[in-house]
Order: sequence, then C-alpha cells, then structure tokens
Amino acid sequence: MKSIVAAFCVLCFASAPAFSEAEQGTDQNTKQGNEQGTAVAAGSVSYEKDVAPLFRKYCAGCHNDEDREGEFSLESYASLAKGTESGPAFLAKNPESSKIYRLMTGVAEPKMPPEDEPAPTQDEITKIQLWIEQGAKGPQGATPDPLALQVPTIESKTDRRPITAMDWSANGDARAVARYGEVEISRELITQFIDDDNKVREWLPVAKLSDFPGKVNSVHFCLGGSKVVTSAGVAGLGGVATLWEWPLEKKLQEFKGHRDIMFDAEVSPDGKILATCSYDKTILLWDIQTGEKLRELTGHNGAVYDLEFTPDSQLLVSACADSTCKVWRVSDGLRLDTLGQPQKEQYAVTVSPDGQFVAAGGADNRIRVWQLISRKSPQINPILFSRFAHEGPIVNLSYTSDGKHLISLAEDKTIKVWETKNYTETQLIKNQPEVAMAMAIAPDDKKFITGRLDGTVEVFEISKRKPERKAPSTPVVISPKTPMPQATPKTVTEQEPNQTAQTAQAVTLPVAIQGVTHLADQKSDADCFKFSANAGEEWVFEVNAAQSKSDLDSFIDILTPEGEPVQRLILQAVRDSYFTFRGKTADQTTDFRIFNWKEMELNEYLYANGEVVKLWLYPRGPDSGFNVYPGTGKRWGYFDTTPLAHALGEPCYIVEPHPPGTELIPNGLPEFKVFYQNDDDAHRKLGKDSKLFFTAPKSGEYVVRLRDVRGINGENFKYTLTIRPRKPDFSVTLLDKSPTIAAGGTSEIRLTADRLDNFDDPIEVNFTGVPEGYTVTSPITIEPGQISARGVIHASADAKPLAADAIKELKVVATAKIDDSPLEHVIAGFTELKVDAKPKLLLEIVAAKEGAQPVKAPENGPLEFEIRPGETIMLQVNAERLDFKGEISLGKEEAGRNLPHGVFVDNIGLNGLLLLSDQSQREFFITAANWVPEQSRLFHLTSSAAGGHATQPVMLHIRNGSKSSVTKTK
Repeated sequence: MKSIVAAFCVLCFASAPAFSEAEQGTDQNTKQGNEQGTAVAAGSVSYEKDVAPLFRKYCAGCHNDEDREGEFSLESYASLAKGTESGPAFLAKNPESSKIYRLMTGVAEPKMPPEDEPAPTQDEITKIQLWIEQGAKGPQGATPDPLALQVPTIESKTDRRPITAMDWSANGDARAVARYGEVEISRELITQFIDDDNKVREWLPVAKLSDFPGKVNSVHFCLGGSKVVTSAGVAGLGGVATLWEWPLEKKLQEFKGHRDIMFDAEVSPDGKILATCSYDKTILLWDIQTGEKLRELTGHNGAVYDLEFTPDSQLLVSACADSTCKVWRVSDGLRLDTLGQPQKEQYAVTVSPDGQFVAAGGADNRIRVWQLISRKSPQINPILFSRFAHEGPIVNLSYTSDGKHLISLAEDKTIKVWETKNYTETQLIKNQPEVAMAMAIAPDDKKFITGRLDGTVEVFEISKRKPERKAPSTPVVISPKTPMPQATPKTVTEQEPNQTAQTAQAVTLPVAIQGVTHLADQKSDADCFKFSANAGEEWVFEVNAAQSKSDLDSFIDILTPEGEPVQRLILQAVRDSYFTFRGKTADQTTDFRIFNWKEMELNEYLYANGEVVKLWLYPRGPDSGFNVYPGTGKRWGYFDTTPLAHALGEPCYIVEPHPPGTELIPNGLPEFKVFYQNDDDAHRKLGKDSKLFFTAPKSGEYVVRLRDVRGINGENFKYTLTIRPRKPDFSVTLLDKSPTIAAGGTSEIRLTADRLDNFDDPIEVNFTGVPEGYTVTSPITIEPGQISARGVIHASADAKPLAADAIKELKVVATAKIDDSPLEHVIAGFTELKVDAKPKLLLEIVAAKEGAQPVKAPENGPLEFEIRPGETIMLQVNAERLDFKGEISLGKEEAGRNLPHGVFVDNIGLNGLLLLSDQSQREFFITAANWVPEQSRLFHLTSSAAGGHATQPVMLHIRNGSKSSVTKTK
C-alpha cells in the first residue's frame, strides 16, 4: 500500500500546477471558507510546534530526505523551502496560491493525501493556512530537535515506571537500570560497618543519566566500565545512541542516523565500532571515536530489535521482525548467512562467550541455537537445537560468561535457565508478578537481576543442578536379553466366559489359541487370556483372521490382571508441527510435507493422532516432503502403532521415547502415553490382522485381550492367536539376477532385506567365486534399520556372456550377528550375465577442479574422498557418449546410490541430477548430515539411459576430523 501511495504522491507534487490567473476568479466558497478559518485561528502559528508535526504525520512518510518521492521532502523546513521541480511548495502570505495548501484543500487535483490515507482535519488545515498567511516562517534560532515530539502532556495516574533495559558491569561493581527518559546507575556500598567481618552492603544510586528523547531501549557498560552506551528514540521520528561517561553524568558522543526509534546499541569488544539498529529496518556501524557513520547494513525486511558482536569483533548478529537472524561481516558489511528457520518475529539474539554458537528467540516461543561457522565467507550455519521454551514470546536471552547456561525471559511471566550442552531446562521461575523485559547476569555467574514492567527489580540465584529426568520408581526393561523358552506352541481352544480380565482363560506360553469372537446375545465380544511372563521376556502376539478370510478385524492389547492397560512408553513432544499441502493416506511413505520441517532430522519419530512414524529421507527439492520408513512400499508404524490417514492441517509432533514412569522436564508441549496394543500389523505384512511385540516389564501375570476393532462379533469372526518367543532373523534377495553389462562398463545390482521380528542390525552380503572378466562390489552392507543396499557389477572390455552353469561357483552369502552370534544365509545369486558388446554410454565419477580432491587414487582401486558430518563436497560426473545423444538422468531423490544413510546428493532441483543432451560432464554436490557416524562406504551413480549404465564405485570416508582445505562447502 505504501508504494502505491508513494507513486500517487509523485504524480501529485510533480504535476500539480501553480495557482493560475484563471483559477483566481473561481471557487469563491473555498475562499470564503478560508477567510472564516483565518478568523477562527487566532494568534501566532509556530512551525516547530504546530506545522512540522502535521507534515510528519501526514506527508513525510513518502516525502522525506531519504525517500524524496517527486523529488520533494517535507522532513525539515530547509527541505520544504526547496520546493519541487515545477516550482515552490508555498508562497509566503499567500495560501491560496501555495501548491501544498491547494492540494490539501482539494482546490488543485488530485487532492492530497489520497482518499484511502489519513488526512488532516479542517482545524489542522487552518493552522497551515494561517502559518502561510503569517509569512511561512521557519524555526527561530537553532534548528529544532527532530526527535522532539510535540504532543500534549498527559499526567500519569500511576507511580509505576517500567524497566526497559539493564546491565551489570564486567567487574561487578555497578548496575544500570533504564526506564523511560532515564538511566539510573547504582553501586554496592557499605551502609553499616560493624567490624571487618561484619559489613552491611546495599545497592544505592550514584548517578542518573537523563536528557533522552523518549524510551531507553538498551544500556550497556563498555570501554572498561567507566562508559555506558544507550539507545533511545521516538517512534516515527528517529533514534539516538549516546556514549556517556557515567560517573560524571556527561555525554561524550551522540550517534543519530536512524529514521525511527532505535532498539539497541552495541560496542564491539575491541572498543572500535558501535552498531545500532532500528524500527527503520537498518543497522548502522559507527566509528566510536569520531562518531562517523562507517556503513549501513540493509537486507532485513522488518524492524531490527537486537544486535550482538562475536567476541573477536569480526562478526555481528542481528534479530529481526522479518522472522530471521542474520550474520554480518563487520569489516565490509557483507551478509554471511540468514538464519531463516524461525517462524515469527525474533526479539533477542546472543552469541556464546566462545563465539561458537548463536542463540535466538522471539514470538514463536522457541529458542534456536546455530553453530557459527560462517566466519570469513558466506556459509550455511547449521541449526543444532530448537526448543519450545515458553508459552509466550521470548523477549530476552543471555549466556552466562562461562557459557554453561542460557537465561530466557518471556511474556508468559516465566524465567528459565538452560544448560548449554543439550539446551535442557534446569531452572524454572514462574508466576512473576509482571513480565520481566530486562536482565543482567553477575560477572561471577552465580546470580542475575531482572527488571519488570511494573518497575520492580529482583535478584535470582542460578541453580547449578544438572537437568535430570527422574527414573521410574519401578525399573523398566526396554531391550532385555532374557532367555526364552523354545518349545513349539501348543494348540488350545478358546473357552467362554472370558470377556474380562477377571474371567480370562489361563494359558501357558508359547501357545496357539483357536477361537471365535461371538456371543449370540451380545453386540460385541472380547476374548481374554491370562499368562505368566518373567521380566525382560520378549513375546510376539500374532493373529491369523483376515488372512484366512475371517470377518474379524482384530485388535489386541495387554492388560494387568485388574484390567488396566500396560504402558509401553511415554513420548515427549519436542517440536510441534502440522501437515501442509495435502493430507496423507494410511499407506503413503512419500511427500510428508510438514510445517517447520527444517528443524527436523532423519530417524526422529513423528507422532500424529496415535501413529508413530520415523523420518527416512529429507525433502529433496522445492516441491517435496519427507519420506518415512521403510522408504518404499507401505508405511511402517513404530511401537506397534497402526498407520492411519491424516488430514491437511492435522497436528503432529516430533517426539522422544522414555520409559513409563519417567518424570519428564516440562517443555510446554504435550506428552503421549503408548500402551501395548495393536490394530493392524505395524509392518503391514499381515494386512488387517494384528501383531504385537511385548516385553514384560516385571515378572508376573498379564492378560491379552482380543476383539474386533469395530465393536462387533459374529459366527465367522474366527481367529488363531499365536503367542511365541521373539525370534530375530532376516532374508536377503538379489533383485538383478540376469543383468546386462556393457563391455568395459558397469551396471547396478540391488539387494533387499526382509527383517523378521524387529531385527535391526547390519547385514553384510559377500560375493565369492566371481568369474574372470567381472568384478562385483563386495561386501555390500545393508545398514542398520534399512531394507536395501546397492552395488555394481563391472565387465571388462573382453568379458564374455555367461550362462547359469558357467557361474555356478559364484556364491552370494548374507551374514549378520543376532544376540552376538553370527547367522549366515546363502541367497540365490545370478542366473546369467549378459554383455552388450557395443555400449552406447559410459559413466565415471571424478574429482571436480574446484571441489574435493581424492585422498587416495589407487591404480587398480576406487577413488577415495573424505567428508565430515555437516559438510558438503563437490564432485563431477563424466559421460563418454559413444552412441547416445539424449539426456542422461542420474536420478532425483534417489540419486547417489548406496550412500550412507544421512548422506545425499544435494541441490538437485526439480529435474534431479541431469546431463542435458549437449552435456558430457557436470558437477554435483554431496552433503552429510551432522549426525552421520564415522564409516567408509562405496557409492555410485546410475542411469537408465541407453539401456542402463552405472559408474564404477567411489569410496567415501565419513571423518570427524578438521575440514579439508580442498573441500568445497555449501
């Protein structure tokens, strides 16, 4: 809207003609009205008191010295007197011929201000008319203070004076408290001396700084402690930073340049630079000695509320109403990064004392912490933590000087202290009488002082206790190794009555129960079976009903003998979100678009309406969402929860599991109890039939209840309920049993695993007896929790096709450890190997000229590269086009085959990793998430172009050491 109004103003002032002779004889009514107005307005009209405030209110928003719409400014008398390109803005003693008066009265077209903008009243227009009639005199004597607000004085009805800012000197001997129009500085003085060991000390005022144009928004001790710097201003007029020698209550320097109220002024730790920020969306850097403005930092799209330098004075961090924080290089004002994860205005930002981390908070009630790595050049600073911190906007944040604690103040009238290893709450101070907006931490880090909006001050001790989640009173075994009975399940028949836990039919495990949920005179029926289990025993409950064409849609749960559900876990939400773009069916694994996804990480649990899923793959482009486990096929539920459909806008949460009975540290987000129960098999193998994994929390009796989830029963609601020991196992399938390989080229081979009874450990697949002329990736490891892996098979230029009898010596063996014992399965291998004697395309991964260079390039082995967690490296793919001219697609979200989980091909865009028809090479980027463990793994690229081709594998080492100088970082 402002841009439209501004454009309109240009037209008005640039094109409106001066008063013409033809117009002098017209509009007698207007003239008579003017005469009446003149008669009403008695006395002298002052420019600074009466006229300038009206121009600021109605005109200067578009016509000011910085934004001279129509090459005209009303910001000052000097600017007004310059007039416009087409003539003067006013003619002294002749309002009827003055352009500005004629536009405001509508005599000249178009009338100003525009109809949809606030306009002066008739009385206000009369003031301007009378001022012109009296000679349009400017300010008398010195130029009036542009920050002087000409408004009536309104007497306060309360003695409360809100505290707006505070600081504590570095040596601990002085405190500063800011209010509207003043800063009071106190020292701890001895008020009563009894003896050397008995002295009464009190904080008493020793200096008062005044002469501020309005509210004081910040105060900081600086330059050795004998100086303070303040920021203040008047909304809509401007701001001023002032450097004071506070013991003498003396102003040393003023810094004026912002066009609106100033929110913060910070002196760099080296004492050379002053940084100021304002509602006008800008940051200004000043020479602290000369007062000269060095540079203006632009790029924020809202009011800039807070600033802080890094300890080395090289960087400046800002918090803004545009929902971002930014990192700036002080030496030249270059923006190094935009910390864009926040969802609402950011009011506070702080840098850790070691300069390694940035923490910010604001209107979205969260504290976010980034690792600060963009020190010399633009670079993405990874977010490390996001904590739902308060029930209201966060208004202040500060680290203790040792960096071990972070303190936050919020509008919900709470104060919190956080440890900074995992940013867990260690201290909660709630039910404050009023919002605390200001705080200062003592130099010894033992206490801090807060100032509230009611004008009160209070000192709090910083608790040094470590955050602890209290363990449950009764220990709960989550992953036991209790020996299990191995007998074959005995078949028994269900016997009525067994509808309740108290009338449950007793059975001995393992057992297979055959029954039917049917009571002729009842709408529903539940069958209950009592069993004994020792602490730590793992039992699997499987229903066969729908698989055998039964009408039963089963639901099973575990109860105590008294009929109470047995709790499995408690899930604590750590981030809140909701489904965006579209809802989800119960089967989908792809495109989970959820709000605030950038703060979520792979392998985190996502809870939605009773279902728990696990994040598997990051959104891979501008039009995508998370994929969840297993990454393909139907979606898995975790903790035996059943996948459900979810609506657009439905709430969901990132959750962390804890044993039942754990006393969790509250974080303002919900907690969810998960019980031992299941509707449909969570891994989707049994269709509508139920499957439940139960670990006995203690030795004793339990009850399993089976019923129809719809609450109905009938004669054909038959079932077999098998209760057996958990038996982890696996099977592996080679999908590409008859590959075609180009002579001198490479093709991809794929392996999939079926993990049985929640077996989650790695599976290693070895190829032995590979015939001459061929090489195969070996071993290929299916990572923990994953169900697939990929390798390649390469044929030499003179390799011959081989039928089944010629490759019978080639064996494929899958091996894993279960309960520390190796388990081996021989799997079906290749049935034949085909060779394309005339390949059309060959692909190769090489080092990019300005990218990562190989740490090893053996003559007969793969290139080897290194990457560290949180880093991005650049490589290159080359295509030798022998007889193929088309596009070569190397995949979209699936580009980069067999990379470690959490390592992916980055920056793929909508078209994925693609070589156009006129390209034979391109660079590509690989990023490792910051949690990926150290390992080494072969990966490759593959394309279906020209019949299907892959690169030879490249070894990627994940290392936690220092970053390589040859690594190109995103």
